[in-house]
Amino acid sequence: MTNNDVLRRLRYTFDFDDDRMIAIFGLGGAPVTRAQVSDWLKRDDDPAFQECSDEVLATFLDGFITLKRGKQEGPRPAPEKRLNNNIILRKLRIALSYRDDDMLEVLHRAGMPLTKTELSAFFRKPDHKHYRACQDQILRRFLQGLQAKYRGEGGAQGGDCA
Repeated sequence: MTNNDVLRRLRYTFDFDDDRMIAIFGLGGAPVTRAQVSDWLKRDDDPAFQECSDEVLATFLDGFITLKRGKQEGPRPAPEKRLNNNIILRKLRIALSYRDDDMLEVLHRAGMPLTKTELSAFFRKPDHKHYRACQDQILRRFLQGLQAKYRGEGGAQGGDCA
């Protein structure tokens, strides 16, 4: 999955308008313009499409965490320069205050049943012997499950957003 896909799916799932997207980026510490947000959300074949970098998506996810959980004491951590699906999944888990059972329910809703052991492998440190890289399919299904939960649609049968 591309960063733009993740951004599009989150916007659709939580029904964020442009102003809300701009505000979330601001909460993450990166003021952006409406034009930038619009270009990141365009379809890949649109001439005005701009690729969303790892740092930009990390900033958005950090802002999403702040939106959902409130501002933390102390200095804001710098956004990651490199993202992978494990980090994206972890940030979504933090923002939504999900525990293992919540994560498993969302994945099950999207037709991707996992065990607690399989799920916990995604949140381990990369050098841990039981670490497992989160594949695109799992992140995609998690986002579909969120869409089914928050919008009452999608799930395993489809759920691609506009």
